[in-house]
Amino acid sequence: MNFKEKPLIGMVHLKPLPGSYLYQNDLDEVINHALREAKKLERAGFDAVMIENFNDVPFPKTVEPITVASMSVIAKAIRDEISLPLGINVLRNDAIAAYSIAYATKADFIRVNVLSGVAYTDQGIIEGEAHKLARLRKLLPSEIKIFADVHVKHAYHFGDFEEALRDTVERGLADAVIISGKRTGKEVEVEKLKLAKELSSVPVLVGSGTTYKNLPKLWSYADGFIVGTWIKENGDTKKNIDLERARKLVELAEKLRKGT
Repeated sequence: MNFKEKPLIGMVHLKPLPGSYLYQNDLDEVINHALREAKKLERAGFDAVMIENFNDVPFPKTVEPITVASMSVIAKAIRDEISLPLGINVLRNDAIAAYSIAYATKADFIRVNVLSGVAYTDQGIIEGEAHKLARLRKLLPSEIKIFADVHVKHAYHFGDFEEALRDTVERGLADAVIISGKRTGKEVEVEKLKLAKELSSVPVLVGSGTTYKNLPKLWSYADGFIVGTWIKENGDTKKNIDLERARKLVELAEKLRKGT
């Protein structure tokens, strides 16, 4: 997996999948929608794509086999159609499913919301998946990278941020860490991002709230950006990707890379 300097990773928020409460009984449309969104990101010049079962609310802590099967079909379809690195995130915190999908479809990285520690969430108490994931990586060796949240969004954290970051990297064995705002689309706290960049021995990614307006401010303190909300139509998370907004963000990133 080869990234540009400070890559833009675009989110493909999948339509509700089979087995979820809001599923509309049309898997072909779910697949086609995901392909359309991924191709927009490629045309816009994004550096990678990540798929996520974003609309499978209310989320379970770990998913059913039908979710794994459906996301595998979608990931394979995207892999066959676009050339960008591909990532997998299985909500709420199914690292084993994400790695399994990535391994089977030759994806490049996964996102894990709680790799180490404990989070108090609307799904209840979520515990870290580091040991189980490390065991699976040993059984099925690959080049798949683990991007792990530190104090993930949509959750309460009673532990110290600095210690959580150290644990995620040193004891959880994350390949990169993700720092986000409190909720989807909310801007990251710059001081927290600065601290992560100062302390982390692995790349630090911004996981939420990146916009055209704040990208220059965040640029110096992050090694990459996961973008979902701002590139949607009117910046509405529930809508489709707006190709022109996506291109606009890519053009700004290119200027920042060149220092202009």
